[in-house]
Amino acid sequence: MIGILIVSHGAFGEALIHCASHVLGKRPLRVGQVGITNHDDPDLMLTQAQELVRQLDDGDGVLVFTDILGATPSNIASRLLRPGRVVGVSGVSLPMLIRALTYRDEPLGAVADKAMSAARECTVHIDCDSGNATSKN
Repeated sequence: MIGILIVSHGAFGEALIHCASHVLGKRPLRVGQVGITNHDDPDLMLTQAQELVRQLDDGDGVLVFTDILGATPSNIASRLLRPGRVVGVSGVSLPMLIRALTYRDEPLGAVADKAMSAARECTVHIDCDSGNATSKN
């Protein structure tokens, strides 16, 4: 089973996990988060994140989600990456997390691809007249 770590600003990661737990009916196993604030030392947070990666990896690898590419959480997450073992995806959202949790028994690269496809498929314009969602790709 692929482990999942969210490295994000503040409590965003924990909020995503809480929402995913609500959708799935229980808190998923092998999921963790590191919330970065402007008061945190990035090197200390990196050490915490590295320990979580070790805990979450049962041998199949870890998918690391982060929120904003180029921000401090993303920079910390990028230092965790290991080809074939720890893969990163930015722009995390609830649909991405749910998709990753749903397919986490597949290979690591496939889980990352599924998460990114959720971002594309679930980002739509909602028509205010009918309430219907339409893709603007």
